[in-house]
Amino acid sequence: MSKLRSPNVVFRIFILLLCAAMPVIAPLVGEPYWVDIFMRVMIWAIAAISLDLILGFGGMVSFGHAMFLGIGGYTFGILAYYEITNGFIQWPLALLFSGVIGAVVGAICIRTKGVYFIMITLAFAQMIYFLGVSAEEFGSDDGMTIYDRSQFAIGSVSLDLGDPLIFYYFTFALMLVVLWLVQKIVNSRFGMVIRGMQSNEGRMTAIGFDPFRYKLVCFVIAGVICGLAGILMANAEDFISPDMMHWTKSGELIFMVVLGGMGTVFGPVTGSLVFLFLSEILSNITHNWHLIFGPFLVLVVLFARRGIDGLFSKREKPDA
Repeated sequence: MSKLRSPNVVFRIFILLLCAAMPVIAPLVGEPYWVDIFMRVMIWAIAAISLDLILGFGGMVSFGHAMFLGIGGYTFGILAYYEITNGFIQWPLALLFSGVIGAVVGAICIRTKGVYFIMITLAFAQMIYFLGVSAEEFGSDDGMTIYDRSQFAIGSVSLDLGDPLIFYYFTFALMLVVLWLVQKIVNSRFGMVIRGMQSNEGRMTAIGFDPFRYKLVCFVIAGVICGLAGILMANAEDFISPDMMHWTKSGELIFMVVLGGMGTVFGPVTGSLVFLFLSEILSNITHNWHLIFGPFLVLVVLFARRGIDGLFSKREKPDA
C-alpha cells in the first residue's frame, strides 16, 4: 500500500478536511456551535503539539506546561487592556515573553530528572498561576474581559480577526504551520539528538552532545508554541483568567497527548479532538463525566500504546 493510501494518512487527511469544512457543515446540520468547538480543538491541538515535543520526543514530563498558555494569553490581554491592539506588537511580545520564561524555567527544571522534573515544573506553574490570582488590576481570579481582538494592518490591507470565519481559518492555518514546523524539527539533526537523548542520554553524552543545551532549546521552542496557543485562546474567548494556567489544564494537555499518541506529530490533534468531543458530550449527560472518561483513558493506555493515531499505523515511526 502506498504511503498516501495508508490508513494513517487517510485518517489524518480526514480530520484536517473535517476541520476545514466545519464552518460549512455545522450550519447545514443545524449545529453552528460545533464551529466554536472545532476552533477550540485546533487551539488546544497547538498547545498539545508543543507539549508532545518535550514529552513524546524529549522525554520531559512537564506538569506545568499550561503556564505558557497563561503567559501568552496574559501578555496579549494586558497589552489590550492598555489599548495596544496592534497584532504586530502584541504577538511578538507575547511569544518573546513565553520564550524568556521558558528559558528561565527550563534552565532550572532541566537540571533535574524524573519525578523531580515533574514537581518543579508544577511548582513554577502554580507560582505563575497565583501571580495571576494576585493581579487585582487585571481581574484577579475573576479574570479580565478583552474587548478588542488583535488587529493586523499594513497600509490599506488588514486582517479582521473580529470576523469569526476569518479567525477560524486563521487558527486553522496556524495549526497547519505548527504541524509542519514540528515535523521539520523532529526530523532534523536537532530532533534526532533530542529523540536519541530520550532513548539513551548517557550514550548521546558520550558521543559529544550536551543534553542540557539541546533540552533547553527544545523546552523554549515548546513554550513559545504553547504561548501562541494562549494568544489564540485569549482572542477566541475575549477573556483571560488564571484558570487557563492551572495545573488541571496541564493535566488535560497530557491527556490529549496520551490519547492521540505520544511521539507522533499529528497525535495531539487527534487527542485534542477526542478529548474535547468526549468532554462536551459526556458533560451533557452527567456532571461527573470524568468517571466515564477515566476508564476510557485507561483502555487507550493499555491497548493502544501509540494512542488513537497509532491504531491506523502498522509500522511504528517516531516521526509519524
